[in-house]
Amino acid sequence: MSSVEYWRNDGLGVEAMRARFRRHVYAPHSHETYSFGVTDAGAQGFRCRGGTHTSSAGMVMAFNPDEVHDGHAAADLGYHYRIVHIHPRVVADVLTDAADGRAAAMPLFARPVLPDPMAAHAINRLYAAVGAASPLVVDERLTAVITALTRSGATRAPLVRTLDDTSQRKAAFRARDLLHQSYLEPIPVEALAEAAGCSRFALYRAFRDVFGLAPSDYQRQLRLRHARSLLATGTTPADAAAASGFADQAHLARWFHRSYGLTPGTFIRAAESALPSENAP
Repeated sequence: MSSVEYWRNDGLGVEAMRARFRRHVYAPHSHETYSFGVTDAGAQGFRCRGGTHTSSAGMVMAFNPDEVHDGHAAADLGYHYRIVHIHPRVVADVLTDAADGRAAAMPLFARPVLPDPMAAHAINRLYAAVGAASPLVVDERLTAVITALTRSGATRAPLVRTLDDTSQRKAAFRARDLLHQSYLEPIPVEALAEAAGCSRFALYRAFRDVFGLAPSDYQRQLRLRHARSLLATGTTPADAAAASGFADQAHLARWFHRSYGLTPGTFIRAAESALPSENAP
């Protein structure tokens, strides 16, 4: 049985697709984008660069812009995969940012199949964000995918400028201050980097090193605390979600449970009853 899910965000320059195929055969074609995929199950074979290649479960596929390839099942059960197509201007922007404004050469990927679990994880996280996540989340994950893949698979490693320990802490704390001031609002990526006084790439690395979370995760933590305080005063979950920057009640409930181990409803009801005694009959 075949199935396809597809998302496109023209503003971000990213497309994403997840497909399950058993008999589908791709005709030779190319994309104007960089294309990075992960085979989830089964195996897929394709011809590219004059050779035949196979990507099995867990492996990464990397296609350069305008690189002709086809595709077909290489296992009886077919193949399941997800792929993100990233416009070259987005790749150039991320690599220039990582180099602190210095123009970066566009990467070329020498091998179309890479055994790279970390890159596969980064691609899966970006795929999950393209359809509905905030621009900050998408930018964090785009940066992770592009830098991870250019490190492991490109013919030339990316030029990266890092901060020393003191500068890292200063940048991270400046960004944290802005998050505390405006956590209920969608904070533009550029504003966060400007507040930190460094590139987006350097900020993401510094923030995670200092606080153990990505900036978007830290912002969500602040929103969860705000929602929790509202729920404690009797605000309904729907109203608490709307007032705390969540898309809807289900969005709040999902993250509330993942972070605290209980639903907003359970949290509210707990205030209405005493904690059961271990010695109660």
